[in-house]
Amino acid sequence: MISKVTDSIVYVGVNDHDVDLFEGQYIVPNGMAYNSYVVLDDKIAVFDTMEKTKTAEWLANLEEALGDSKPDYLIVQHMEPDHSASIQAFAEKYPETVIVGNKKTFKMIGQFFPTLTIGSKLEVENGAVLDLGTHKLNFVFAPMVHWPEVMMTYESTEKILFSADGFGKFGALDVEEDWACEARRYYIGIVGKYGAQVQAVLKKAAELEIETICPLHGPVLKENLGYYIDLYDTWSGYRPESEGVCICYTSVYGNTKQAVELLAEELKARGVETVEVSDLARCDMAEAVEDAFRYDRLVLATTTYNGEIFPFMQQFIDHLTERNFQNRVVAFIENGSWAPAAQKIMRAKLEGSKNLTIAENNVTILSAVNDETVKQIKALAAELACMNGACCCVCEEPEGTKLNRYVCNICGFEYDCEGELPEDFRCPLCGRGPADFTKQADDNECVCSCGCTPKKNKYVCNICGYEHECEGELPADFKCPLCGRGAEDFSLA
Repeated sequence: MISKVTDSIVYVGVNDHDVDLFEGQYIVPNGMAYNSYVVLDDKIAVFDTMEKTKTAEWLANLEEALGDSKPDYLIVQHMEPDHSASIQAFAEKYPETVIVGNKKTFKMIGQFFPTLTIGSKLEVENGAVLDLGTHKLNFVFAPMVHWPEVMMTYESTEKILFSADGFGKFGALDVEEDWACEARRYYIGIVGKYGAQVQAVLKKAAELEIETICPLHGPVLKENLGYYIDLYDTWSGYRPESEGVCICYTSVYGNTKQAVELLAEELKARGVETVEVSDLARCDMAEAVEDAFRYDRLVLATTTYNGEIFPFMQQFIDHLTERNFQNRVVAFIENGSWAPAAQKIMRAKLEGSKNLTIAENNVTILSAVNDETVKQIKALAAELACMNGACCCVCEEPEGTKLNRYVCNICGFEYDCEGELPEDFRCPLCGRGPADFTKQADDNECVCSCGCTPKKNKYVCNICGYEHECEGELPADFKCPLCGRGAEDFSLA
């Protein structure tokens, strides 16, 4: 298909719904788009070629866009075969076209096409400019994003960045889907190892005035570019994108799965809104890797297996470490009927990962879930919930008994009990009665063994500076105990 990017730039790429696994490993249920562009000017430039199964369709699109004209330049930004496999077919059809690349580009052309004789070539350096007439092509080298020869091209007249594989995504262009989901999976899977190199390119891009991004996969981006650039900055900086817990597990006979399901239920009960669970033996592994990088907390659950860990977990951790997994909280659930060692092995595999916080309350299952396992799981859920300020105070008392906390207004002594404070109660420190105690928790709250208290908001009186903490909004009838002003004179700190 062909379409206009601008009045003088034409899209001539091809959708591919025949591919089953992109790069031999990534499931692409909505296919792929291989993008190619033509800049029509005094001199005509073509950006990148095509995957070999789509050569004929691409050449037909190109011919339609060119009309009676011939291309003057073929810009080769990336030599990966999904973008370069049609170079020889192009050169045979348009032998007078100048092929433009860098030193590493032409070395790879020789490797991929040993029988190709290039009629004319232009070897460019980083920062070089190619004048097409109205349009000026500025070459920006982007080594290891994600191959060594990669270069991007900034067209300064229309302020367009031809970004090679940068800002690409899985999915053909004739399918509507969320950009971030498949762009994230594409980035983490294919480019994720090279965060430092992406950061370097983003710094170069920050110096350019960019109005349009034309990637080699996925849609042309024209609006809200800050959204896409910010996501790339987050991903390449290895920072969590969202708060949430990603639980990845393997289970042989269902006992580890049972523990994972219990943990997920406990986390949700304790206020964790996002809990993603993946069975590594059955899920799309790339989706699980994507979630591990997306969220700020990761739980790994597996069995001790042949003195090691279950193969799918081993593979999963390899995917994480080769992509520089870092800056996360990690917890472990291990299972073993004798000599459980999965937690020790998983920890060792992550030793080289930077800035990981290991949870204190990890879980060991001895064959099957029992009362002790449940206790450990609840402790882990409480710890993970507390990490982002969620309320982890799920009552541990039998039959759902709730405890209220009362604080002595005289000496500060705290006392927990069911229901109301007894009339004959006396403070063991100062001897004062119930009238001098203030209830700190309502009937819907509880005080639990983890020691955590629900997250509270702090309000400050705009008149006298008095500070008051409470859950949720300040009550409408609240009065400042110092100056007597109402809720309308308080600000959320």
